[in-house]
Amino acid sequence: MRPPLRAVAVLAPAIALAAALVTGCGSGDDWSGPHPEPSALGTLGPGFVDPSSPPTPEATLTPRPGSWNGIRPSKDYRVVLLTEGDDRTTKALVKAVRDWAGDEHVDLRTVVPDGPSDLIPGITRAMDMKPDLIVSAGDALIDPLAMVTPNHLSQQFLVVGAELAEPTHNVTSVNWPGASFRGEGLDTSSPYDENSFTPERCTAAIRAGVAAVLNDLTGLVISLDTPT
Repeated sequence: MRPPLRAVAVLAPAIALAAALVTGCGSGDDWSGPHPEPSALGTLGPGFVDPSSPPTPEATLTPRPGSWNGIRPSKDYRVVLLTEGDDRTTKALVKAVRDWAGDEHVDLRTVVPDGPSDLIPGITRAMDMKPDLIVSAGDALIDPLAMVTPNHLSQQFLVVGAELAEPTHNVTSVNWPGASFRGEGLDTSSPYDENSFTPERCTAAIRAGVAAVLNDLTGLVISLDTPT
């Protein structure tokens, strides 16, 4: 027996809202249709990289502060924010990524793994969405990313506030003194400092990292080595 038309009319908005919450749609696009190759709008400023001496794979690049400010992604850049942890530092990174996405009209979706056993499946869910870029925020994701990323070289990853010890060419990291976690049991280039995760540094991390990825400067560690 079919429900009354009035009941259908009442249920339809609720069903639509539930679907939106599940998919995390920002623009109404389900990402299944054709999508232009993303590009960089603008140019890198002086001091981001030395054109006469391009960085080698796995090198550390220390760009001049603000040299990334002239770069933004092309329209409808598709980004998945992959995040794990409710500590203050992870929350600061997440806020910076979301603020950047809003400012630049990025189509942002979020994947939050459900505990330690869901970290690798969470990365897989993010990849299955086929974004232009996956941005990782949270130290708990570093070891799982080190396992997964070498097997999915066509997917670009950006790690903010930490780094992978041996990144493949599809993984770019942005860190700074106090934020150089490389995985459990590995040495870091500087002692951990929760207070170093300032809004300014977290904002610089996402902007500098995306600027590098959009300019094919990937597989590197970008060090924000001076106060920002």
